[in-house]
Amino acid sequence: MIPVNEFRSITSVQNPQFRVLKPWWDVLSEYLAIAMLMIGVFGCTLQLTQDKISCLPNRVTDASREDVDCSHLQKNNGSLLSLNIVEAFGKKNGLDIHQYEFVNHFCYERSVHWYGKYFPYLVVIHSMIFMVASSFWFKFPGTSSKIELFVNILGKCFDSPWTTRAISEVSEERREETLVMWRKNTMTKSVTDDDTIGLIQSSVESDSNQKSPELQPPVSLLDKKEGEQAKALFEKVKKFRTHVEEADLLYLMYVLQTVLKVFKFLLITIYSIAMVSNIQVVVVCSVPPDLTGFGSFCCSYNKARLFSKSAYCYICFVCVYGLSCVYSLCWLFYRPLKEYSFEAVRLESGIDDIPDVKNDFAFLLHLSDQYDTLYSKRFAAFLSEVSESRLRQVNLNHEWTTDKLRTRLFRNASERLELCLFLLPGLPDTVFEIPEIESLKLELISNVTIPGNVRRLTALREISCIHTPAKLQPAALSHLRENLKVLRLTFESQDQVPLWMYTLKNLEELHLSGPLNNELSRSPILGTLRELKNLRVLTLSCQLTKTPPSILDVSSQLLRLCVHNEGTRLQVFSTLKKLVNLVALELRGCMLERIPSAVFSLSHLQELDLKENKLTTIEEILSLQHCCHLITLKLWHNEISYIPDHVGKLGTLETLDISWNKVRRLPPRLCYCTKLQHLDLSHNRLTSLPSEIGILQSLRHLSVAFNSLESLPEELFSCKRLKVLALGNNSISALSPRVGNLTQLLRLELKGNRLELLPAEIGDCISLKLSALIVEDSLINLLPPDVKDKMKNRSFESQPLNC
Repeated sequence: MIPVNEFRSITSVQNPQFRVLKPWWDVLSEYLAIAMLMIGVFGCTLQLTQDKISCLPNRVTDASREDVDCSHLQKNNGSLLSLNIVEAFGKKNGLDIHQYEFVNHFCYERSVHWYGKYFPYLVVIHSMIFMVASSFWFKFPGTSSKIELFVNILGKCFDSPWTTRAISEVSEERREETLVMWRKNTMTKSVTDDDTIGLIQSSVESDSNQKSPELQPPVSLLDKKEGEQAKALFEKVKKFRTHVEEADLLYLMYVLQTVLKVFKFLLITIYSIAMVSNIQVVVVCSVPPDLTGFGSFCCSYNKARLFSKSAYCYICFVCVYGLSCVYSLCWLFYRPLKEYSFEAVRLESGIDDIPDVKNDFAFLLHLSDQYDTLYSKRFAAFLSEVSESRLRQVNLNHEWTTDKLRTRLFRNASERLELCLFLLPGLPDTVFEIPEIESLKLELISNVTIPGNVRRLTALREISCIHTPAKLQPAALSHLRENLKVLRLTFESQDQVPLWMYTLKNLEELHLSGPLNNELSRSPILGTLRELKNLRVLTLSCQLTKTPPSILDVSSQLLRLCVHNEGTRLQVFSTLKKLVNLVALELRGCMLERIPSAVFSLSHLQELDLKENKLTTIEEILSLQHCCHLITLKLWHNEISYIPDHVGKLGTLETLDISWNKVRRLPPRLCYCTKLQHLDLSHNRLTSLPSEIGILQSLRHLSVAFNSLESLPEELFSCKRLKVLALGNNSISALSPRVGNLTQLLRLELKGNRLELLPAEIGDCISLKLSALIVEDSLINLLPPDVKDKMKNRSFESQPLNC
């Protein structure tokens, strides 16, 4: 006897994990297979525990009487006692018990039909085949891993706390929106009936009661572990969808399994119906007369009646099993199982971005719907990007608390209190609980949507989005349109430039960095800036071939224009002439070989920066005298080797930076720019300074470091207003004692020269601290002790002031 529990591993009915992929016809067929197995096991038990057949001799004199007597035996249901046995002449009346046993076995093997003998075993074998066929696609190597992963994910999505929260939040939002719309539509009507008025008032009161904190149930919060589990589920669903939607192996395997089951059903039904009539109660058996003295025996097959009824019952089970398989096959071929639409789920749950799926993914969802449609509804929450973003937001809010964000506040270069967020999966809502934020910097953050809560940041004036495409909710746009002053954007493509940028009417500074379009004939570089009525500063870090025409929209109020062209040649400057009120102009990395003539028409220009170009000569610098308000000129990081004498005509200059060039000689007429306060000549090839440098009595900062100076003119030390003097990395061998005249000197750099001794008069620089004297330690040790002590005491005295 084979116990039933040994067959449980064959079928997946016993595994509750796969029940969601068992439609009702599969469950029915499996239970039918178990019932058929029980029939076979019961029949096998009878075969092993009871006698198989009982035979008695048929003692008649002729063959015709034998047939009649046997027929009479069959009519009397096989009762051997009703047969009129006639003694044969010359033969014995009875047989030995051993002879009867022999005849029973002999007749069972020779005369009983094989279907009657092996019927129980056939049933067991067929039932096992049915069970194996029912779970074939669960066990097939190419499908088992996919099915197991899907069932595992489906179960976790069904039980996840996030699923309940996401659906409930959306349902609550939809309920509130519906209620607001109903109230709006109702209040717009002319209400004259007192009952109607009372109904509206009661609805308003009930709505307010529902929103009251006393009656409102607390929103369930996810702990960190649950949030991480939900996040991992989203990743698993994405990978599973990508892998499964590309093939339809699961569908084909299920079709093949069903076809095999139908074929097996037809085969078993046909031959069972044909063979069941061979299970007979009475069997006539011919035995060699030499063995017993009798040539014919009438045998009664003891289990034939039970096996016959069991066979008909088995055939009925097989027919029902086959009908379920036929229904399954019709369902497979007459249902669109290659696509699955979540349209009903979208309407019911309110999550609008649930995508439709196809191929094996769709087929698995169709199967799970046969078990319970609630599985697909709850699973759909993990296919929604909106749901995922909400989960990300919940996790962000748990991780980035208000106290943690406050620790990241600092003062930026504009002296604004700035909060910088870097490489986060989103923007935490807790940011909007810190009203003192003045500047918000978002760097490398994807999927940023600034909500209406930004209105809580009453001090916010600056936003920086560094490779962070940001969207605005209507309420946030309305607030920023009135309050935002500075906007900094760094982007990878022109499509990432937000359209809301062009509506910020109170914006004062706009800084753009990214690949703005070079092909001006195909599409504009920038949209219209006409709405930016208060724009004062515009910075473009890009690769332009000419100044954008849209700058003309703000030409009347623009005060500062910065073009950082990153090594691309800027050729057309016609737009610059129309910026009549421009005060500062930066043209960096534009590959300019000459100062653009358009600059000379900017009569209000005060600052000109031409860093990192290819300027080799500045003969046209004389034309800059038309810029009668020019006070800052920066020509640094170029290839200038010669400064013309008429540079002295620029009498309004206060800052001149010619560092990082190839200048060999400084023209004496440069010193006629008597208003110069900042002069940077470092990183050049100067070998001497003109004696006229003493004329620059307003000079406060002088840098000639990294040159080839061997000596310094004595007149230099008559510039008594000098505060910073950088002479490092030259070939100076001696420092004049007149250095003590520089009583306002705060910093002196001498390191990298050929000095052997420092003059003791350096101690007369009453503002110079020992820490601000940049020179070799060996030279400091050679100073007189009283001089060192005096300079050290200055450092100590200034320490409390710094604190």
